[in-house]
Amino acid sequence: MNYKAFSYDLRKNIVDMIMAGGGGHIGGDMSVVDILLTLYFRQMNISPENAEAPDRDYFVLSKGHCVEALYAVLAAKGFFPYEQVKEEFSRFGSKFIGHPNNKLPGIEMNSGSLGHGLPVSVGIALACRMNGLGNRVYVVMGDGELAEGSVWEGAMAAGMYRLDNLCAVVDRNRLQISGGTEEVMAHGDLAARWASFGWNVIPVKDGNDSDQLNEAFEQAKSCKGRPTVVLAATVKGCGSPVMENKASWHHHVPSAGEYEQIMKDFRERREAWGDE
Repeated sequence: MNYKAFSYDLRKNIVDMIMAGGGGHIGGDMSVVDILLTLYFRQMNISPENAEAPDRDYFVLSKGHCVEALYAVLAAKGFFPYEQVKEEFSRFGSKFIGHPNNKLPGIEMNSGSLGHGLPVSVGIALACRMNGLGNRVYVVMGDGELAEGSVWEGAMAAGMYRLDNLCAVVDRNRLQISGGTEEVMAHGDLAARWASFGWNVIPVKDGNDSDQLNEAFEQAKSCKGRPTVVLAATVKGCGSPVMENKASWHHHVPSAGEYEQIMKDFRERREAWGDE
């Protein structure tokens, strides 16, 4: 599969979903989608056929406001039809709400209250180890989310229990709803901070490149005795200059003109990578 081209098919589906539903966290969707596609299509042992199996891999989207990207990836994986998501997303009474809903197939936990995903994932990873299972647990957080104290309680526990079946990913796009992360609540040297909690730290220079991400996840699997965090340097709004690196696109529905330009940019980038 050409994962670069595939990422732009997913981006188009995400934007169309947001346009149809009249809302969505488009900027973070665009930064995180490559992480999700890499996990679901290149790494995790998870599918509609084994979604209830005890030895499946687990995934938690802690930055639950970027659920549109998760819906698009789950639909592409076959958990439900994309057209159903597009038709029902953000509609009254729909299960396809604006944060992950575990009443839907393929979603392990409701999320959206930031800071909860890592502590819950620590519990899942502990349970899997206690049950003698060889599966893995993945959790994706936003960098703005790291201001939550519960994240660091979870990090401390994971390091203490040496949960090498746990892999956290930080979507490091350096923007949050109120501006740049370093101006809102500075993180400083994130790698050193995670390492101080006993974690194996893997930086990824281009967190919107599936090949670089896949290599990092392979390295994570070989690390024994410590949990791993992948610090993925991403671009908020990745895919079109209309959106890229703009905090105002944290939650935004494109105008007709913006939509047309975004789709043009997606087509051009997809075509540029179509023969790779």
